[in-house]
Amino acid sequence: MAAIGVHLGCTSACVAVYKDGRADVVANDAGDRVTPAVVAYSENEEVVGLAAKQSRIRNISNTVMKVKQILGRSSDDPQAQKYITESKCLVIEKNGKLRYKIDTGEETKFVNPEDVARLIFSKMKETAHSVLGSDANDVVITVPFDFGEKQKSALGNILVFKLGGTSLSISVMEVNSGIYRVISTNTDDNIGGTQFTETLAQHLASEFQRSFKHDVRGNARAMMKLMNSADIAKHSLSTLGSANCFLDSLYEGQDFDCNVSSGKLGFLLAPALWPRPAENRARFELLCSPLFNKCIEAIRALLQQSGFAADDINKVVLCGGSSRIPRLQQLIKDLFPSVELLNSIPPDEVIPIGAAIEAGILTGKENLLVEDSLKIECSAKDILVKGVDESGANSFTVLFPSGTPLPARRQHTLQAPGSISSVCLELYESEGKNSAKEENKFAQVILQDLNKKENGLHDIIAVLTMKRDGSLHVTCTDQETGKCEAITIEVAS
Repeated sequence: MAAIGVHLGCTSACVAVYKDGRADVVANDAGDRVTPAVVAYSENEEVVGLAAKQSRIRNISNTVMKVKQILGRSSDDPQAQKYITESKCLVIEKNGKLRYKIDTGEETKFVNPEDVARLIFSKMKETAHSVLGSDANDVVITVPFDFGEKQKSALGNILVFKLGGTSLSISVMEVNSGIYRVISTNTDDNIGGTQFTETLAQHLASEFQRSFKHDVRGNARAMMKLMNSADIAKHSLSTLGSANCFLDSLYEGQDFDCNVSSGKLGFLLAPALWPRPAENRARFELLCSPLFNKCIEAIRALLQQSGFAADDINKVVLCGGSSRIPRLQQLIKDLFPSVELLNSIPPDEVIPIGAAIEAGILTGKENLLVEDSLKIECSAKDILVKGVDESGANSFTVLFPSGTPLPARRQHTLQAPGSISSVCLELYESEGKNSAKEENKFAQVILQDLNKKENGLHDIIAVLTMKRDGSLHVTCTDQETGKCEAITIEVAS
């Protein structure tokens, strides 16, 4: 029996199999090790992967992309609202749930995001089975901040840099004696490979306008062609010094044939006029320098949030296809000059390899080629308590930082004016920031009928215990009277 590890990202998916003591990424039927996470619907079939991505220009309204951004979200979720606005495939709310409206001409149907994800997952499982020769039903699907076991062998503080298609996720982990603890994490949904592609596509549109006096930015079909070409060029520039963009009949029958140069895009009238390879990549890097700077500033912000300096980091792990970009890797090396950059495994293959190894561990495979490790459940988000500072403004104290090993116990003293007869302890959750919004409040404990005091304060001792399963038990006790209230918050199913 073998085991499978699947990474389903926003823009691509990858699968690895664990067999005979090792994990390997599997190529799909097109020979690619990474599969576009795209599903296209037609009259009588559902197409997944590269073919779906390539056909999106002529079938854009029935092509679903970036489904992971909307999975499990409701229509009032800000990220879902942003996705619905940007999606070329219509998303509506039907029977209280979000659906894709697919209209192939023959019929109109409403598709769940879960069904789209299931098609992509089935494609990856089929890819794995094609090399195994038999079914393997033991599968691990990744969640954010996972990475391959080969890159978990070092002791110390590790920074995991994951730049995927639609977001940048960074985490700082402490590794000690086989125990991995997430100290701090941060995710920015405004930085990703798509933004790099869009930057290059917008520049190509500017150059087409400069040369042919036509602005194609308002033409959805032409811009989709430019996005496809820019995406291919971007991938080429990660490994090569030169990238050519050729677009057949981009606008009103006009072909567009160019490559990226250090100055401006040069049209390929003759081979002698082609810019030098080093200049091609340099132009792309110049165009994307604001995005590179945002990535580095995000790392600096996370280090500050974690209380670390760059010298405190021992290893840096690269994940996600966009972290292949040479200029970005160099900027990370400049930030951590004495740190080893772990990129021996291709960044877009690290996560599925880690998942396949984890699948092997969970199914009890023998002769596993990684050291045994002890797993400890950790809190997923910051848990904060609301208070009031000296100026009367709301303040929040983090009691359980995200990544706190479980079970864990915390004690907090809440003081309130003696003139009031009831005190309310409010609990909030937040993702990696020492602040919270009103909508993130998830529980409260109220102590009533307290003895009023003309002078002095009520001293309330709150004891919070979080179990391994994430459930939280809270007890609040008035120190003067011993009056006590307690609640238990179960994990949402």
